[in-house]
Amino acid sequence: MTAVVSARGLSKRYGDFQALRDVTFNIEPGSIVGLIGPNGAGKTTTLKSLLGLTRFDGELEVLGMDPRRSRHELMKRVCFIADVGVLPRWLKVKHAIDYIEGVHDGFNRDKAESLLLKTKISHSQKVRQLSKGMVTQLHLALVMAIEVDLLVLDEPTLGLDILYRKSFYERLLNDYFDHSTSIVISTHQVEEIESLLTHLIFIDEGEIVLSCSMEELPGLYSEVLVGPDNIEQALKHSPIHSREILGKRSMIFEDVSTDTLGNFGEVHTPSVADLFVAKMQKG
Repeated sequence: MTAVVSARGLSKRYGDFQALRDVTFNIEPGSIVGLIGPNGAGKTTTLKSLLGLTRFDGELEVLGMDPRRSRHELMKRVCFIADVGVLPRWLKVKHAIDYIEGVHDGFNRDKAESLLLKTKISHSQKVRQLSKGMVTQLHLALVMAIEVDLLVLDEPTLGLDILYRKSFYERLLNDYFDHSTSIVISTHQVEEIESLLTHLIFIDEGEIVLSCSMEELPGLYSEVLVGPDNIEQALKHSPIHSREILGKRSMIFEDVSTDTLGNFGEVHTPSVADLFVAKMQKG
């Protein structure tokens, strides 16, 4: 099966700053990938590269095309939701829907209307009459109603309350489960997307520090809550992260068998958020 995205040795420099350094990864059809990293790690530069919005070194194919040379054709099959929706303040909601329907063949008006019904947005309102959260809701409704092969989300729910964020991610999962569309989500709200993901990519200082499927995760990383009597023995197996919890020590291990770790306490798979902290603080 041909990868939706194939990056090989992707690098990008802004002056003296190395934003991406020899980044390599694949995104398979139908996968939901979490691209996770701290501020300045290279997430946005990676997304801009996928969308043909910045120059880069290395090899990159998106839907079989080079984004640098085929951006116009590529954007017919890719949809991008940025952290800030930019809509003219004088535009009425109903005219925004009409406009998107007129310029994009893949726009599903009924789907957009259905998404807007879950909000308090009126068709007669102008963008300037909407709150920041409502503008984001309108932007999401318009973009989510476009049927594409690759959906790229950069902090898509920034500025929304927790109820709408939950509703958005539930809708995202329901709409794209068992669908051929692949999704890349870049967000700081790791806990909210963990249940959606099929794959993880951690990036830090322009380099990939983890790339695996969620199914592979339990075989690679384990977390153990170690009692005081077993701490010394557990430390011999070089945990990548350790923290105090209620008089015990929570340790995360990489490539250590669960049979071995079971001698020190109950073994489970770390959450994506805890694993992210561990990988960022390692060393």
